[in-house]
Amino acid sequence: MHIHILGICGTFMGGVAQLARAAGHRVTGCDKNVYPPMSDALRAAGIELVEGYDPSQLEFAPDLWVIGNAVSRGNPLLEAILESGAPYTSGPQWMSEHILQGRHVLAVAGTHGKTTTTSMLAWILKEAGLEPGWLIGGVPQWSSLSANLGRTDAPFVIEADEYDTALFDKRSKFVHYRPRTAILNNLEYDHADIFENLAAIEKQFHHLVRTMPGSALVVRNARSEALDRVLAMGCWSRTTAFDTPENEAGWSLAGEAGAYRVLKDGSPVGDLRLAMPGRYNALNAVAAIAAATNVGVEPATALEALARFGGVKRRQEVKGRAYGCTVIDDFAHHPTAIEETIGAVREAMRASGEPGRLLAVLEPRSNTMKLGTMKGRLEGALSGADAVYCYAGAGVRWEPGDVLHRNAFATHDLEALVARIAADARPGDRILCMSNGAFGGVHGKLLAALAEKEHKEAK
Repeated sequence: MHIHILGICGTFMGGVAQLARAAGHRVTGCDKNVYPPMSDALRAAGIELVEGYDPSQLEFAPDLWVIGNAVSRGNPLLEAILESGAPYTSGPQWMSEHILQGRHVLAVAGTHGKTTTTSMLAWILKEAGLEPGWLIGGVPQWSSLSANLGRTDAPFVIEADEYDTALFDKRSKFVHYRPRTAILNNLEYDHADIFENLAAIEKQFHHLVRTMPGSALVVRNARSEALDRVLAMGCWSRTTAFDTPENEAGWSLAGEAGAYRVLKDGSPVGDLRLAMPGRYNALNAVAAIAAATNVGVEPATALEALARFGGVKRRQEVKGRAYGCTVIDDFAHHPTAIEETIGAVREAMRASGEPGRLLAVLEPRSNTMKLGTMKGRLEGALSGADAVYCYAGAGVRWEPGDVLHRNAFATHDLEALVARIAADARPGDRILCMSNGAFGGVHGKLLAALAEKEHKEAK
């Protein structure tokens, strides 16, 4: 089959493209901006790329057009496809029919922690010798690939996003995956551009649960009232919970940072040694262990694998050091994730015993944050930092300076942001940059500015 993918350089659609190519299909595609590292990975896989959406691409005459959810009406190539009457589908639907069919799908859903937990689960299954496939919404440190076909009769681990499927299918992506194991990690309001309230997201999570057979397993967060409501709508599969009280049924976490013990139904199954700080990452690991048991992986084997887990790029990833400062990159963009990430970096600072401050640098870039839907929670989410810096880029419809009062510097000028942070920085500081985008290359700019400051002071 020849498929031509619109929006091919996005993380998900690029993953679909690589899986399709690995499965033996001819794959071509286009995007508004064809850019590395995804463009390099796709070309290395033998995929022909076209810059832009010119209708002349109809000459490719593929067997099927696969439309990414970033493509909307008015796109010239899309309009030409619709006029031609050619067959088209969405990325999740194509995945369901051509990659996931007949495999034990393990889907990881939730507002926070999807990428990390999916990466943990894929790593556990890989280290256990199951040769799994995976599609992760980020790049794990242990692989150069965000997507891998694996053995076609082996389990497949997929990050299960609640965002909509395509312009012609407003269901969440994850309803197409039909998992036999599903992690429901947590559930909060997000994606204000497509969901009017939390109840609307809960309904989509219920739609996911209702696709699962009776023999399937739902691994759910025990402390989420929203997930309580989801399962109260109906659940026909087996369930188990994580983050339960230590003496109750389910999977729980005992101890403190650096000395966590995992318990199942109140009985210890082993110690959790994880390089990633933060209790929330430890709970991500517990959820992954619970899910892995449903494909025959013993908890002890999973714990051994997690002790070697290398993390995920853009999740507390150290980008470099200069002037005695450490610059860290993280994908956090929801207030809860921002608060948890700051707490995890604090935990790592305490564990190291090194003095220094935590400088939080935020770009409110997600559609929800640009709309200002959660701006009232930001000051509290950032309160664990010693100083706060905010860059309001294109599309931000509110003034961060009016919201972030405590020790905050807010600007619409990225260069001014970098200059201010560099001027304020002291040796020993951790500079935590949080955005769900590239943040204008702020990490490299900061490292360069700090190196220049160091050079000047050394004279």
